[in-house]
Amino acid sequence: MAKQVKMVLIDLSGTLHIDNSVIPGAVEALNRLRSANIPLKFVTNTTKESGNFLYNRLAKLGFNIKREEIFSSLAAARKLIISRKLNPMLFIDPAANEDFEDLIKNDDKKNAVVIGLAPAKFNYEELTKAFRLLLDGASLIAIHKARYYKRSDGLALGPGAFIAGLEYSANVNAEIVGKPTAEFFKAALGDVPPEEAIMIGDDVKDDVAGAQAIGIKGFLVQTGKYRDGDENTIIPPPTKVCSSFIQAVEFILEKEI
Repeated sequence: MAKQVKMVLIDLSGTLHIDNSVIPGAVEALNRLRSANIPLKFVTNTTKESGNFLYNRLAKLGFNIKREEIFSSLAAARKLIISRKLNPMLFIDPAANEDFEDLIKNDDKKNAVVIGLAPAKFNYEELTKAFRLLLDGASLIAIHKARYYKRSDGLALGPGAFIAGLEYSANVNAEIVGKPTAEFFKAALGDVPPEEAIMIGDDVKDDVAGAQAIGIKGFLVQTGKYRDGDENTIIPPPTKVCSSFIQAVEFILEKEI
């Protein structure tokens, strides 16, 4: 069975770390997984920081990760903006701005609203500006639509609630770029057949259900945003429910998949 695993997709926040705290044992488990010489891809919906910022954070936490192994929804959103020649109003954290600085034309009218996780911008006046742009025909693009995420102080609202509010008020539907879309997972896999890949993550819908929808095996870890009973909220259920990333790696290395 192990020979059929040609790629492991790994979520970051909540699976390997929470903010600047490493999930206990995750660094060592990742090193063990690398020893199996299985190609790895780190798939993330984070919009809190640019690709370089994220890579440097992970390196400082001790993770053996290559920059080119990180596949983010921010990168997917950037490609979409370029391909459609959009001039968006961006709802992203300042730490992620460098991924888009060369794409923003302040003297042109905004023709899209692109939303990630941007707590400081989720206020009445900024959301009203976005609402008015949507009424004028701008497209609504969700870098991801997470309901919530895990911070060091507990669960916190994700961008999904604000995106849903704009959809309702402007009577539009958002186009989702990141997980759990099939296009995102297929792009991450490249030429690897879905049935020969595994996805490890803490989000039962965006990580596990999204991956399993195209045939990837889904491993749900009980860390990060995981809540009791999450595994019972999707059909089919996760391929494996793991106490942590450590156990997920053990299942893979021991061929229990």
